[in-house]
Amino acid sequence: MVLTVMPGCKSDEVTTTPTAPPLPTATVNVAKVIEKEALNQIELVGTVQAVEQAEISSKITGNILSISVELGSKVKKGDLLVQLSAGEISAQVQQASAQLEQAKRNLNREEKLLKKNAATPETVKSLKDTVRIAQAAYLESQTMLNYTNIIAPFDGIITKKPANAGDLATPGKPLLQIEGENSLQILTDIPEAMIHTISMGDELMAHIPATSAKVTGVVTEIAPTADPSSRTTPIKIRIKSETHLRSGQFARVTLAAKDTKTMAIPKNAILPYGQLERVFVVVNDIAHLRLVRTGVSLENSGSELVEILSGLEIGDTVVSPGNSSLQSGQPVLIQ
Repeated sequence: MVLTVMPGCKSDEVTTTPTAPPLPTATVNVAKVIEKEALNQIELVGTVQAVEQAEISSKITGNILSISVELGSKVKKGDLLVQLSAGEISAQVQQASAQLEQAKRNLNREEKLLKKNAATPETVKSLKDTVRIAQAAYLESQTMLNYTNIIAPFDGIITKKPANAGDLATPGKPLLQIEGENSLQILTDIPEAMIHTISMGDELMAHIPATSAKVTGVVTEIAPTADPSSRTTPIKIRIKSETHLRSGQFARVTLAAKDTKTMAIPKNAILPYGQLERVFVVVNDIAHLRLVRTGVSLENSGSELVEILSGLEIGDTVVSPGNSSLQSGQPVLIQ
């Protein structure tokens, strides 16, 4: 057998890939995935109102002679607000006064005659009853005369003025509205499924969008019955009066349900990447990159936590902070 060696042939070449150098060990701080109460927040619509408010109207019929206040006027308790015409009532007072004086004179005369045995005790007794009736009529007319001057029931500010001088005032017709300035409250309606979680004295958070103010209020009133049409129960929440808060402003009241649990980690453990959120989980001193889905922010004694909806388990160890330069699979040394 003859072996032929062909010139120009080379032996097979073997290509090798250089090995990547091992990743350096990184010193990191870590945190545990903890269990927290879920802040399942429900926002309710409410309205800021003054605790003291009154709609001023007349108790008698008469023309308005003068209104002593304007919109926005600050008044003190007892200040004159509206004065009504009092011609007929003044005449009634004078008539009642004259009848009372006449009844007193008749009684005085009969009492003198009784001492002289010229009158009977029954006549004197009848005249005494007549005096009492006349006195009651006089007091009634005097009270009606007092109704012609309408005064402020408490310290406050005039917020509505639908009437003007010259208008006819009738019982029940609004003339003015006055509201107290020193105390405010929020009125809102609680769903019937949650009313059992609210008690007198509870503190609730509220947000006033018009002023970007966040206030804490105390529940002062809870209606004993629910509205059958809306299935809600009205409550009142007393808040502190501040210069930028006004009656009638829109408010959002926050209710937090604390019946469920959730996972949480420090906010600085989250690595945003486009629309993705990632964390480094330490397993056997090796950092592994993992995708997570986050929820709402939580507060924990001054440090901000983030709710974790998926991607982690209770007790996992995550790198926090200082994880921006880490690579998946890199060994770590926990401080």
